[in-house]
Amino acid sequence: MGLKIALAGNPNSGKTTVFNALTGSTQYVGNWPGVTVEKKEGRLRGHKDVEIIDLPGIYSLSPYSLEEVIARNYLMEETPDAIINIVDASNIERNLYLTTQLLETGIPVVVALNMMDVVKRNGDTIHSSNLSAELGCPVVETSAAKGTGLSDLANAAMAAGQKADQAPLYLFSDTVERGITEIEQIAKDAVTDSRYNPRWLAIKLFENDEKVLENLRLPDRAAQAIRQIAESCEKEYDDDAESIVTTQRYDYITGIVGKHVVKNRKQKLTPSDKIDRVLTNRWLALPIFLLIMWGVYYVSIQSIGDMTIGWVETLIGEWIGGGVSTLLVNAGAAEWLHSLIIDGIIGGVGAVLVFVPQLMILFLFISILEDCGYMARVAFIMDRLFRKFGLSGKSFIPMLIGTGCSVPAIMASRTIENDKDRKMTIMLTPFIPCGAKLPVFALFVGAFFPTMAWVAPSMYLLGIVMVILSGVILKRTRPFRGDPAPFVMELPAYRFPRMKGVLIHMWERGKAFMIKAGTIIFVASGAIWFLQSFSWSLQMVDASESILASIGRVVAPIFIPLGFGNWQAAVASITGLLAKEVVVSTFGVLFGIAEASESDPTLLENIGQLFNPASGYAFMVFTLLAAPCFAAIGAMRREFNSWKWTLGTVAFQTGTAYVMALIAYQIGRLFL
Repeated sequence: MGLKIALAGNPNSGKTTVFNALTGSTQYVGNWPGVTVEKKEGRLRGHKDVEIIDLPGIYSLSPYSLEEVIARNYLMEETPDAIINIVDASNIERNLYLTTQLLETGIPVVVALNMMDVVKRNGDTIHSSNLSAELGCPVVETSAAKGTGLSDLANAAMAAGQKADQAPLYLFSDTVERGITEIEQIAKDAVTDSRYNPRWLAIKLFENDEKVLENLRLPDRAAQAIRQIAESCEKEYDDDAESIVTTQRYDYITGIVGKHVVKNRKQKLTPSDKIDRVLTNRWLALPIFLLIMWGVYYVSIQSIGDMTIGWVETLIGEWIGGGVSTLLVNAGAAEWLHSLIIDGIIGGVGAVLVFVPQLMILFLFISILEDCGYMARVAFIMDRLFRKFGLSGKSFIPMLIGTGCSVPAIMASRTIENDKDRKMTIMLTPFIPCGAKLPVFALFVGAFFPTMAWVAPSMYLLGIVMVILSGVILKRTRPFRGDPAPFVMELPAYRFPRMKGVLIHMWERGKAFMIKAGTIIFVASGAIWFLQSFSWSLQMVDASESILASIGRVVAPIFIPLGFGNWQAAVASITGLLAKEVVVSTFGVLFGIAEASESDPTLLENIGQLFNPASGYAFMVFTLLAAPCFAAIGAMRREFNSWKWTLGTVAFQTGTAYVMALIAYQIGRLFL
């Protein structure tokens, strides 16, 4: 029978790098059952019978966040054969708090002192053998970023997995230890649930852990006896039981760190501290961040990324589309089948896939910024601004990802523990213009504002402004009322990104986009093709006489106050739900242009017949703020786990888009 090894550690301890190094390409990603927090599993390199489970990054096993609940439930209910505890050796005192709790589970633990290269560079010394003897478990020195010590770590974990259990760690005062021992005896007589380690259970009962008490449902007599023991200790220490345990844990950790860790007292500032003096400076931080993101965006979308568009268009449009079209013609396929496959499926899905190279480049840069430690600083920087408007700094990370695609951006909101903040972030993140909206902006800028350099950037500025204004408004409504949750984030030391881990992150994000967006668009493409190819009598007709055109004429009057009350614009707004870039191809199909692009002069001329500068700008605003594509709506549904919240969010976004487009058109009529 194979071994099951869990990875546990604090955020930014290098846990993901260790997981990637141990499993390589034999990993797969899903969600924990019933929740939206990411679950990673893989097989140990060279050992197909050894399964590695990457638990969410946590600071303790207390049930205060969703991640902590998931990690604790897994350890207690699934009972892995061993735990690898990833410890950031450069911040060892704080990391060992989780270690003491893991040792109490009774599951064999191996401590990985990670980032030892940073420790040595700082001139510090850790006596790992003495620390191992003190903790009663193997301690292995590693540097995951450099790939050192990982083989020894894997061997130690497999050896530990063969052990029956972990020796208890006694770290509390005599009074507390006596109380825990008494509670352990009471629990043995009163609890029939054998999944809990007796000592771990006794400590949790001493702390009055609500979730444990809820699961056990102790007899009143036993619960009262346990409470009396805890109250006796509380009276002696003049503190609550949980604080007593926390304080004594840190006292124990401080003691062993003092004995086995030697700090370099000559060192005043670490390299990270010196860099942060500039990058997190009160006045320079935001301009530097904007400059970095301008560079990322320029390379990803406008320079290198833009060059990839032509290659992918040629691949999909000429090679794949042309080849399939030739095969269908030679096979004598019916006209409707040819149109469905070429115009509907290949055209619809291809319209999204053409942007994948740009997004992959963007994901690559974001992964590099995350891995080097800069993105943690960005959240810290933006928290100063966002908190003034009722948002948490953590909300900014999904919004930053949203510049590439709203789907992974919405998924990234799951890292926000506070439910109100997470829901608000999901609602507001699509206001940030994603890559799919760029062709629409380029089309209208080319048609009406070729010499006005401020128009395109104004879409990004408007998106950020609407996030802030909407946050202010939503915070005054009942579901979101209250202060944002405290934002506490450790700033990890800067390090050179490990390209293997960066590439894995990039691929995971890109693959998620292609799978989640592609499947939805594949189905929706067929529906859009049918609606714009057939009349209500199911006869193939010109697009102007199609079902979609008739629907567009019904919807068009709604947009008259916005300046684009024609059925073509209404249809494009509807097909934009398929994918925002499909707005451009929709205009191309409606105008009879086979290969539409945002620079096609015929398309620009026809757009000029449907819009004027004011209504064109209003259409851009509506496209920016209205409900996102089906893929993003599907992502919202998964994260909310509620159709009520999903549909309410779509209505809020579209209503906001309508109001802002109306304002833009009415003001634009005066100046444009």
